[in-house]
Amino acid sequence: MYETLAVLALFIMVYSSVAGAVERTRISGPIVFTCFGLLIGPAGFALLDWDTDRELIRNLAEVTLAMVLFTDAAGADVKVLKNTTGVPARLLLIGLPLTIALGFAFGTLLIEHPSLFALAVLATMLAPTDAALGKAVITNEAVPDEIRQSLNVESGLNDGICVPVLLLFLALALDTAGDIGPLPLAAKLVVEQIGIGLAVGLVLTFIAVRLLKFARERQWLTKTWTQIPILALALSCFAVAQYLGGSGFIAAFSGGLLMAFMDKHLSREVKEEYLLASEGAGDTLALITWVTFGSAVVGQALGNFSWNILLYSFLSLTVIRMLPVFLCLTGSGIDTEGKLFIGWFGPRGLASIVFAVMVVNSELPDSGSLAMTVVCTIMLSIVGHGITANPWARAYGKRRRAARAA
Repeated sequence: MYETLAVLALFIMVYSSVAGAVERTRISGPIVFTCFGLLIGPAGFALLDWDTDRELIRNLAEVTLAMVLFTDAAGADVKVLKNTTGVPARLLLIGLPLTIALGFAFGTLLIEHPSLFALAVLATMLAPTDAALGKAVITNEAVPDEIRQSLNVESGLNDGICVPVLLLFLALALDTAGDIGPLPLAAKLVVEQIGIGLAVGLVLTFIAVRLLKFARERQWLTKTWTQIPILALALSCFAVAQYLGGSGFIAAFSGGLLMAFMDKHLSREVKEEYLLASEGAGDTLALITWVTFGSAVVGQALGNFSWNILLYSFLSLTVIRMLPVFLCLTGSGIDTEGKLFIGWFGPRGLASIVFAVMVVNSELPDSGSLAMTVVCTIMLSIVGHGITANPWARAYGKRRRAARAA
């Protein structure tokens, strides 16, 4: 245990010292973290002495994703967000179903053996975009505000929306739906997952923000404890919603979004002060998650990919994602490059890891090949989106500014 702790602590210390320099290059943090995990894992120098099981990876990914969703939503620019609601609505209501449908169609052509419902499970696992991997673009001010905020809202909500869809297809694939039938089961899952998630996130955040305002007016918060409330609130939204049978991801993002809109209770400057520690905690958890992923998953997966898995993974990041985005944004006022930019920067990561573990634990037949496809897609996403984020963001922002000045 101490060897593992020493290796991780030293790596975190070193990376935190050079993070700013790394983020300005083509090499993203997740690329560094995953490669480091691969290097020190069983496929490398075997410095990690723990037995990393599926549940550990799932728990790490869930908590990390909840933290990132809450802090990204809470830090959103409300003025820009109010003017860009149409784009995320198109992406979620039109683009997301089209992505699942196109992923299913390509799955029938490329993935062997699984049933049709299992292929629907695969398409759903790879439909949600990742807020943690997309952070390099969402926080890059060279990217136009409306596109950054749209990507932020999309990645914040599509994880939770996909949960009831995944559970429905999984129940149908395992034939555990019983006598309730697909449509009633779908309605039940949507109400439970999304409804409970929204209720928990909004109620807890409203109470917490009012409490923070009350405490701040009476100067009850010390400098030390100012760093804690938002971190605890994000975890509370996630955990309470999960405990009650809802989507913790919906709860975390909706709670953060409500906090962003409650400017009358907490000014933007005060919120930034509160959010600072939780953003750091989210980044640290993301680092540990990707190191664990590189060590425990990537090392075992290398060499086990088939050509059809590689091809499907590539298509998942390109045609399966980008074509629906381009179609659903037609008539939105976003230029062609903007549509391609939004379509490409739909990275796959933490949510897909969580979904893959859920499917493997369900003992679905051929779940191993489905999980391997998810792992391959995430690996390609880490590299592809990590390398292209900063160069394309700078170039696109420059072209937009030049076009406006012309």
